[in-house]
Amino acid sequence: MSDEREPGARSPRLSAVFGNPEFRALWSAEAVSVLGDQLARVAFSVLVFQRTDSAALSALVYALTFLPALLGGALLGWVADRYPRRRVMIVSDLGRMLLALPMVWPGLPLPVLCGLIVATVLLGSPHTAAQGALLPEVLRGTLLERGYAVRQITGQTAQVAGFATGGAVLVVLSPSATLAINAATFGLSALLVRLGVGARPAPARGGPAGTGTPRRWTGDVAEGARTVFGDPQLRTLALVVWLAGCFIAPEGLAVAYAAELGAGPLAVGLLMAAIPAGSVVGALVFTRWVRPEVRERTTLPLAIAAGLPLTVSPLVPSVGVAIVLWSVTGACVAAALVQAQASFVRRTPPGARGRATGLAAAGLIGAQGLALLAGGLIAQRWSPAAGVATVGITAVLLLAGLLVTPPARALGRSA
Repeated sequence: MSDEREPGARSPRLSAVFGNPEFRALWSAEAVSVLGDQLARVAFSVLVFQRTDSAALSALVYALTFLPALLGGALLGWVADRYPRRRVMIVSDLGRMLLALPMVWPGLPLPVLCGLIVATVLLGSPHTAAQGALLPEVLRGTLLERGYAVRQITGQTAQVAGFATGGAVLVVLSPSATLAINAATFGLSALLVRLGVGARPAPARGGPAGTGTPRRWTGDVAEGARTVFGDPQLRTLALVVWLAGCFIAPEGLAVAYAAELGAGPLAVGLLMAAIPAGSVVGALVFTRWVRPEVRERTTLPLAIAAGLPLTVSPLVPSVGVAIVLWSVTGACVAAALVQAQASFVRRTPPGARGRATGLAAAGLIGAQGLALLAGGLIAQRWSPAAGVATVGITAVLLLAGLLVTPPARALGRSA
């Protein structure tokens, strides 16, 4: 597999990716969209609670901003392989803008609001698949890892900034006005992609083997699954991404965990920020100062190392120690994910990258959801520390099992 890298070559600076105008456009569009999404999530929560005085309904609507992506990633990634990927991103953004505009109406019935949220999140799945499939064509060689690292850092920062800004914005603006800002971010994202990303033809047309026969979408979905699960190394990389994604579970238990340690709201915020902050440092250090061949060999060991700090949660004496341990987890997770994602898209055939990327993204969301659910149930039955530790131990054992498989050993040798 050629990836245009030179073993032992000095890694370019992280900022080198911004010398590529297409990446600048993709990055800017994604940053704007993530910030708008976070503003919208805060606004949805406040709006629904104000109208219903129900914490359960508020939580349900918040969950709707995530869960449909699980279905959309698995079933709609094929769109990014059937049509030009820049066009898919633009149409997705414009469609989401049109869906977001009615949400601005303060009197919109709650069931209609929920339906629009689901449709908006589903329509984002082809955009995510197209962007992931396009990135290896925009960034070549070692710049691809830099691009994933920048996206990791930007995504974590934008999420924190979006939540913080969302609270501040709602002090001076109504939830409806905040949702109008969210709708505008979709339009701005479409404009940035239209002006900054070059047009490319669709990677795949017609049916199998160039017969010209239109391919049914179910066949595209099945082929995406075969692409990922039929290649032992792709399957291994996907499992690494999914299992490493489970280590965000502590964020969902931060409130209860801080209470268990006798700490207050400030500790909750610091605990929730620990993993994202560690992710920023891990992505930066790993991609800037570690050689490419070393990065590939250490992807799976780093994923295993990410879970080890969580396994000792019941023994942690203070919030300060927990913050340090969770930060180490975040750093190792980011390092593993950046390289695993880059290796995944490199190995995937160009014409199937949309479907494969969509399926991988859906699996990541599903794994994170299951980890959060399992951690919460264990915390409810025993303790928050037990919930964090159980998720960590389970994922570590599964990752260690992958470490001894032939595909994992082959990935290490191909570095």
